[in-house]
Amino acid sequence: MKHSAFVTALLFLALALSACKQGAPEQATAPLLPMKDFFRNPDRAYFRLSSDGKHVSFLQPYETRRNIHVVSRGESLDKAVRITSVTDRDLGDYFWKGPNHLIYFKDNGGDENFHLYIVDREGKETRDVTPYPNTQVSIVDPLIDDDAHVIIQMNKRNPQVFDVYRLAIASGKLELIAENPGNVTAWYTDHEGKLRAALTSEGTNQSLLFRDTEKQPFKSILTTTFKEILTPQFFTFDNKKLIVLSNRGRDKTAAFEFDPATAKETKLLYENAEVDIDGVGYSRKRKVIEAVYYTDWKGQQHMMDPQYEAQLNKLKAKLPGMEVVYQSWNKDENSFIVAAASDRTAGKRYLYDATTDSLQLLAELYPWLNPEDMSEMKSVSYQSRDGLTIQGYLTLPKGSTGKNLPVVINPHGGPWARDVWGFNQEVQFLANRGYAVLQMNFRGSTGYGRAFWEKSFKQWGRTMQDDITDGVNWLVKEGIADPKRISIYGASYGGYATLSGVTRTPELYAAAVDYVGVANMFTFMNTIPPYWEPFRKQWYEMVGDPKADSLLLAEVSPVLHADKIKCPLLVAQGAKDPRVNKAESDQMVEALKKRGITVEYIVKDNEGHGFSNEENQFEFYRAMESFLAKHIGGRSENTTSPAGKPVAEGSH
Repeated sequence: MKHSAFVTALLFLALALSACKQGAPEQATAPLLPMKDFFRNPDRAYFRLSSDGKHVSFLQPYETRRNIHVVSRGESLDKAVRITSVTDRDLGDYFWKGPNHLIYFKDNGGDENFHLYIVDREGKETRDVTPYPNTQVSIVDPLIDDDAHVIIQMNKRNPQVFDVYRLAIASGKLELIAENPGNVTAWYTDHEGKLRAALTSEGTNQSLLFRDTEKQPFKSILTTTFKEILTPQFFTFDNKKLIVLSNRGRDKTAAFEFDPATAKETKLLYENAEVDIDGVGYSRKRKVIEAVYYTDWKGQQHMMDPQYEAQLNKLKAKLPGMEVVYQSWNKDENSFIVAAASDRTAGKRYLYDATTDSLQLLAELYPWLNPEDMSEMKSVSYQSRDGLTIQGYLTLPKGSTGKNLPVVINPHGGPWARDVWGFNQEVQFLANRGYAVLQMNFRGSTGYGRAFWEKSFKQWGRTMQDDITDGVNWLVKEGIADPKRISIYGASYGGYATLSGVTRTPELYAAAVDYVGVANMFTFMNTIPPYWEPFRKQWYEMVGDPKADSLLLAEVSPVLHADKIKCPLLVAQGAKDPRVNKAESDQMVEALKKRGITVEYIVKDNEGHGFSNEENQFEFYRAMESFLAKHIGGRSENTTSPAGKPVAEGSH
């Protein structure tokens, strides 16, 4: 039930600072909360329901690392049995495989070479069933109706492409279903678990492959440029057609039924005039489409099924003021793990029994953070210098007048992703320290249509950066920002935008925080993970060809313009980052140190593209907190007056 397409995006963090501190910060009415309260692991989170609905699992810290615990439904969570004992790294998402096993993935220190582990419900045996070096594994189909198998893909044979295997849960035996010919970038199964469709990438074109049975060879039925999106969501319930997201012949991606026989979109399921469609959800048991998902200023659903709509409305009535989402459910689709959250709280998790319409509280994720002390995340928009409407979010310190504030500009990563409305620990932490935080969906951000996306092509450090600069100028014009206390902070592409900002418009920023950000476009393009190789020519068209566009890439490589940087910089980097190699941060730090610019550099040998381990996050945010307080005058736990009250450091 409620299966939907996943749009991946990179995990990033946000911060910024300044070289001059002008005046004490406006004091918010919210108390200064401990940094660790924002970033420490919840006592219990990631609740999942077994396929038979008889057991509840969740992640709970063991020796500070999140591990899987299982309890019989109806029993106190205090009686849960810990079934994993991982101590080097938090476990992330996981899922039940039938009523007796669970599957989770784990890499080594952030290298993203994820192995697949199977553990029995009682925790008696844990097996790494893909113990292959330099290999990444992911799920193609969990095979919900087959408790004995799962379909996976991995790049064991060739690091650049993923082959498909059927994995036997009991024995760990792997059966090759399809060998990647070298250009397949995504595989799709029908409702019986048969591998029936695939997407390929060849240069700047992509093709949809299809076959009626697994005994037949795949045939290419449609070829488009990579700018024309046609992404399968799932098969129709008779396994003959596809439900797809498509922008062919249109600007905004819409949901359609697609006929492989004619290679055409036939029935329009739903379109939105303002934004792209994110995905389509359905009931596996009842075989009906339930909703179409899209995001305007926050996540929305267009209801397609009265039963689903009525059930969700019942839940919303029980949880007023909360955004309600199903996170897990049993095979009978009558028991659900429900998340209820908002922009001011990560919220609570419940077990909902649809047969009795009863709701049982499982946990509150951050009970130590009072929603009344958190700040509202407001949807805002402003105009770019060339006439685009840039959507974003503004979060002001609780109780402030909203005027003349120190500011953190927080561009998102990706860059082909977007910021969304909801509870954001980083943003709330910064607001609690007295900063206004602006997040903007600059050109290229996803969800706003093809034209808006294509306007970002070969515009890293150029008009994409102008959109960020225009957001800064808008804050100043509105009187929200103190122009002498503006900082910029971002991760991954957001880190690149941070470095680009302080080289392209150094007069704007008093401080900057770069988290796993790109510094040199040439070295970055040469060190991408091998499994991104099929997309290289698309990257050349979207970002730039190191040979044909060498002058362009030199223009927008921050490390080659480090002489323009005036403000202090904090840099954080995971040594095992496979996406943005450590050499990116090393180059920038070395270039600045040669010029005598103050640089704080945090490197963690056991981290990758962003810090996962709790103690590393604490170190990073503690450093960020002190750095921002020193340079743009916000509040900090690390600076106290003789009376023991937090003060702004270095006001003059």
